[in-house]
Amino acid sequence: MSNSSNNYALEDDKLQEECGIFGMIGEPDAANFVALGLHALQHRGQEAGGIVSFDQEAGFQSARKFGYVRDNFTRASVMAHLPGPLAIGHVRYSTAGSKGNTAIRDVQPFFGEFSMGGAAIAHNGNLTNAKALRRDLVERGAIFQSSSDSECIIHLMARSFGKTIPDRMKDALRQVEGAFSIVAMTRSKLIGVRDPLGIRPLVMGKLNDAYVLSSETCGLDIIGAKFEREIEPGEMVVISKGKVTSHRPFEPMRPRPCIFEYVYFSRPDSIIGGRSVYEVRREIGRQLAIEAPVEADMVCAVPDSGTPAAIGFAQQSGIPFEMGIVRNQYVGRTFIEPTAQIRDMGVRLKLNVNRSLMQGKRVVLVDDSVVRGTTSRKIKDMVLEAGAKEVHFRVASPPTMWPDFYGVDMPTRGELLAAQMSEEEMRAFVGVESLKFISIDGLYRAVGEENGRNPSDPKYHDAVFTGDYPTPLTDEEIARAEAAQLSLEIDSENG
Repeated sequence: MSNSSNNYALEDDKLQEECGIFGMIGEPDAANFVALGLHALQHRGQEAGGIVSFDQEAGFQSARKFGYVRDNFTRASVMAHLPGPLAIGHVRYSTAGSKGNTAIRDVQPFFGEFSMGGAAIAHNGNLTNAKALRRDLVERGAIFQSSSDSECIIHLMARSFGKTIPDRMKDALRQVEGAFSIVAMTRSKLIGVRDPLGIRPLVMGKLNDAYVLSSETCGLDIIGAKFEREIEPGEMVVISKGKVTSHRPFEPMRPRPCIFEYVYFSRPDSIIGGRSVYEVRREIGRQLAIEAPVEADMVCAVPDSGTPAAIGFAQQSGIPFEMGIVRNQYVGRTFIEPTAQIRDMGVRLKLNVNRSLMQGKRVVLVDDSVVRGTTSRKIKDMVLEAGAKEVHFRVASPPTMWPDFYGVDMPTRGELLAAQMSEEEMRAFVGVESLKFISIDGLYRAVGEENGRNPSDPKYHDAVFTGDYPTPLTDEEIARAEAAQLSLEIDSENG
């Protein structure tokens, strides 16, 4: 996670979403619908966005901008240059590649010109062998234009001998490891692909005769498209001339979609894996109340993602739910130059305590996760300053102990509070009367697994809680080996 100058923001003590992708074929001015879809997916990436469209007369056209979709892709001057019935788009929070407003070249979608025509690609996820692939490609003469792992796919496609762009994409994706959900386009086709484990989500919908691909169902809702189905793990769909063909380019694997989509990443009004995200989060709160009951006067959410779990906790426990903390929705990550005084204000720029509710109360704060713990401490301080008698913390996910290598921007293991402290030590660090996390089995029960997590056959990617990574971590293993070798060399030199 970035330690940039805006580290006073609430989000910098949270896990950051990966990216959001959206595509459409068969509707005039498809780019306008893509812009709306990206707006619905803005929670998955607020740093930058891009759209590529194709029109028979204008050819491929693209626009890549820093900032929110609403600030860039609602302008007629921008959208007029993105004509045609076929378009894809991407919203980004940098997890691989450069961070900050100095790397427009890293903003997707990426475009490549092949012998059979051009193609654009937008990727959600992270490739765990990207550095190894990149090194090999550069040694063979590839010239990279960005620092993004996603560009590897374009170069692998360029070296394929496949006769069609979908065939070249199949060849390329068979060589990558990690997580990927992809929307891509040629001059006449919209393509969607999901990795064999289905770590990142991707759904298909239909609007009249047009087809739509989106990271989440909320992207379909905003344009009035009907949900058709999820793209299945390991599936490639190719949409052209109003028809959908399905391909299976990968060896079958037991799917393990990311369980954190339910806890935090997806919008509560989305449907993931046939389940309402909101209802799952509410059930997480119910399970948490069963596992970690407490005597208190009110349940209060840390907004916004903690709200459904707080409602579930209140319903199960019988403790009243109150809006004890209100979020300022209009403070962006670059709201004001972060002077020392502003940094000291901390989360007060984002959150404000409803003082009239707090006087003399025993308060249960429900949050989705604890990462570094610094924000939790500040929120606790705010609640006590507002007059609360006691503060209890309940967390709607198990302790986050391991980094994610599949497209989530988060601290190193050394910066994760739960990796360094016991639950009691964390309670003392945050400074609350009690601190409890939902168990991994409780989380699994909330998503419909009555018997909890089966360690020999887990249904979800849950490595941030368990350390059980579902794919090889080639780049990480190389980095560790190189670090160990360097350490040996230094020890040898020091005698």
